[in-house]
Amino acid sequence: MSIGQTHSVALLGLTGSVVEIEVDISDGIPMYSLLGLPDAALQESRDRVRAAISNCNEVWPNRKVTVSLSPAWLPKSGSSFDLSIALAILIAHGTLPQEPFSSMVVLGELALDGKVRSVRGVLPALIAAYKSGITRAIVPAANRSEAALMTQMEILTFESLREVLLWGRTGEHPVAQELDLEPTDVDEYLDFADVAGQSKARFAAEVAASGGHHLLLIGPPGTGKTMIASRIPTILPSLTIDQALEVTAVHSISGALGSRSPMSLVAPIVSPHHTASRVAIVGGGSHVIKPGACSLAHHGVLFIDEAPECAIGVLDSLRQPLESGTITITRSVGNITFPAHFLLVLAANPCPCGKFTGKGRNCTCSSVQVRRYLGKLSGPLMDRIDMRVQVDPVSRVEMAQTELGESSAEIRARVMSARQAAAQRFSKDSWQLNAQIPSRELRGKYRPQRDAMNFLHDELDRERITARGLHKVIRLSWTLADLAGHAVPTLEDVERAHSLREGTDL
Repeated sequence: MSIGQTHSVALLGLTGSVVEIEVDISDGIPMYSLLGLPDAALQESRDRVRAAISNCNEVWPNRKVTVSLSPAWLPKSGSSFDLSIALAILIAHGTLPQEPFSSMVVLGELALDGKVRSVRGVLPALIAAYKSGITRAIVPAANRSEAALMTQMEILTFESLREVLLWGRTGEHPVAQELDLEPTDVDEYLDFADVAGQSKARFAAEVAASGGHHLLLIGPPGTGKTMIASRIPTILPSLTIDQALEVTAVHSISGALGSRSPMSLVAPIVSPHHTASRVAIVGGGSHVIKPGACSLAHHGVLFIDEAPECAIGVLDSLRQPLESGTITITRSVGNITFPAHFLLVLAANPCPCGKFTGKGRNCTCSSVQVRRYLGKLSGPLMDRIDMRVQVDPVSRVEMAQTELGESSAEIRARVMSARQAAAQRFSKDSWQLNAQIPSRELRGKYRPQRDAMNFLHDELDRERITARGLHKVIRLSWTLADLAGHAVPTLEDVERAHSLREGTDL
């Protein structure tokens, strides 16, 4: 009696665990048993694996086949175990040597004709394997570019089970193993120069990008709210390599990597529809837990248009990630934490009909309807929004101008300068952005000038701002100071930050 052994990886969120796959072929009634808490997709691997082996002209053992996935207590899901199970069966049957597949992980779904199909979560799976001391892996050819990010490992890619068997028996590999991947940078198709007028909203977007501050744009339809929000990633700094790996890992397990280069250094932007459910926004699921829009926007922008139209509770579910930068989902399989450090941009009409501007448009909404509409944005959520900007209709003069506004490249240069000033200031701290300064530090090391603090304390005494609001204004004033070249926020910086916070004229 011989036992075939291979290794794969089980993912729970972004956390992976190496799984040992053991196959025993013994005398008895021909049957197939799969042990070790497999889900429905993994249970179905029996038919996929058998058909793939047979269609590759290999002999399926007409005996009792027992497949064990260990550790047995760990839930396993998905079809990424197909290839490793097929190899373990052939090893146990004696038609494939064990040695080439020792100390390596195998990932891949099998088609009925033996082709190796792409799977989700290749990057986090390889990271988990590497942390466990495994430095070799077999992955589908379709996941080649994603796997190339793990430069510390020896990666072999295959398009079919036949190719894997050929390599296992002869060491011959039909595909060149050049896995170089060049990073990609800024999107060239979107530019702030396209936006006519809207100096207030453009400046607010620049401040948001400089300090990582959340933004609410309120204005009638057609004024450029979506144009401005969609162009914020073009003025954000390029992601670092570590940040790009985090973003790629989240997109990989969600199956959303197809629309994004695995080594893209462009900050992602995610724009869920206002009818999206709470699970779609924060993540979840009954069997396979997937990240939501707030995690897909990690290190990027989460833009929600028509925010007051969202279902009750959907926007309020963002309160945890807005505070902590993570989202924790609790299910029967355990607690799963996804990263969710994003810049939130909300857009809203001023009323249900969208014409309430006070500038001659014929609004058909009553004052009660207007209050009720914007009242859908709850107080606790709004208290976490750093800036509120009124986006007015573009004037005739602004539309008639032939000169384009500032380009994204020009704005991005100022954003980079402001972020460099913040980075020097925080060189000995654990945070990087002004929006991340802890509250305790705002009362000590990072206090504005005395007259500026007196102004804020007066506003607090009059109950015009909350304690959280005071901290938000100070953080915002540091960003304004960085943009203006001030060493410490002045009274002017704080007053301007307060105006941005309250949505009054700058």
